[in-house]
Amino acid sequence: MPTEAPRTYDDFDAETRPSLWEALVPMAVVVLSLGVGSGLLGLSPHAPLLWSIAFVGLFARYRLGYDWDAVYDAAESGLRIGLQAILILFVIYGLIATWTAAGTIPGLMYYGLGLLSPAVFLPVTAVLAATVAFAIGSSWTTVGTLGVAFIGIGGGLGVPAPMTAGAIVSGAYAGDKQSPLSDTTNLAAAVTNTDLYDHIRAMRVGTAIALGLAIAGYAVLGAFAVSGPGGDTSAITEPLASTFALTPLVFLPLVVTFGLSIRGYPALPSLVAGVFAGAGTAVLVQGRSFTAAWDAFLNGTAPETGSELVNGLLATGGVAGSGWTIAVVVAALALGGLLEGTGILAAVADRLAEVVWSRKSLVAGTGLAALGTSAFTAQQYMSIVVPGVSLRGLYDEYDLDSSDLSRAVEAAGTPASPLFPWNAGAVFMAGVLGFGTSWDFVLYYFFGPLSILVLFAMTLTGRAASPSETAPSHAPADD
Repeated sequence: MPTEAPRTYDDFDAETRPSLWEALVPMAVVVLSLGVGSGLLGLSPHAPLLWSIAFVGLFARYRLGYDWDAVYDAAESGLRIGLQAILILFVIYGLIATWTAAGTIPGLMYYGLGLLSPAVFLPVTAVLAATVAFAIGSSWTTVGTLGVAFIGIGGGLGVPAPMTAGAIVSGAYAGDKQSPLSDTTNLAAAVTNTDLYDHIRAMRVGTAIALGLAIAGYAVLGAFAVSGPGGDTSAITEPLASTFALTPLVFLPLVVTFGLSIRGYPALPSLVAGVFAGAGTAVLVQGRSFTAAWDAFLNGTAPETGSELVNGLLATGGVAGSGWTIAVVVAALALGGLLEGTGILAAVADRLAEVVWSRKSLVAGTGLAALGTSAFTAQQYMSIVVPGVSLRGLYDEYDLDSSDLSRAVEAAGTPASPLFPWNAGAVFMAGVLGFGTSWDFVLYYFFGPLSILVLFAMTLTGRAASPSETAPSHAPADD
């Protein structure tokens, strides 16, 4: 979670802060670089991000007048804010490998294949992911644990992996948004000076509508677009049972990790405890040596089950396999830090404040600001903090309750992460679920776009932009 709030436009030195047009130039270059590099040329995000960093850094140095130390400090600030995300990435990759070696993920696959059918798999996956994310307050932990197992279960049932990933990520973000344990939920309430449970209540209707529509969409896919093998899953379950000891003890790492999360422990220590529980279970239940268990944590797993399909489902990279993902996240965070630390984002937010003309336009503009910040800073924390801090004074001027602001920044900012493949959340989700980028499954990620669209629909109907009950109304009337 960020440790410092971003500066407003007035906080920047008048000699170095950019005008609106100066701010739009580097932002346009970032869009062009990522669009051409990743979209047109098919490059991984690394090179386009490096092009963007180089341009923004040179622009800040030679056009805006920042010295090199200030440019470095701006990039470093983005890395500081995202350090927790980087550490979680390291741990999650190791956790997936140790849970595979321990039989935890194979056990979830084995029993899940016996309980689920192709027709109901997608909506049940979304509901279970939402329930777990709500209980533990972490979409990342949900996707990195339960989600990995469900990719394997879906594969066994004949459900296309992109559909499974979309349902997992949809449920995970929906549950996270409503959880009082979630870091983004607490952050949105904190930066907007909103009571936590007032914020959760303000999001409840919109989240329920978006998730309900998403589940309905997955039910339709399950009924008409999935043609899996249905009853015969022995080609997967038999190799699993012959390779791993699938006793109830294999679920101990799951109990430890989720139990600590439910009791309020932060994601990182809960995940680290899960790694130790996984390594211990691999030794005690699966009969692995101590060295082999920890080698799996570092280098991943390559089980020999006698089935190429099952071997592929259970192959993991461990901590050593996280390098590609970490590199993208580090570059994206550095770019976000440059855009925020040099006043480029603040200049755009300041202009947004000037063009607001009504309560509805303010809430809609806040949603767009959160969406844009998610794209340009590459992480969900700043999509909440930047518009939350920059625009909260306007909500007082327009006599809107602070929960209207907190709802807008989280409804549009947090679930937008998977929509931008260079975003830290998107890179994480794609990496742990076995995809090249989030665009490989974004077509089936229903909840994110629906959350944003529902916010705008509620705004147009006045449900998300109502005058505060505790303040006198002096703002201009809505159109």
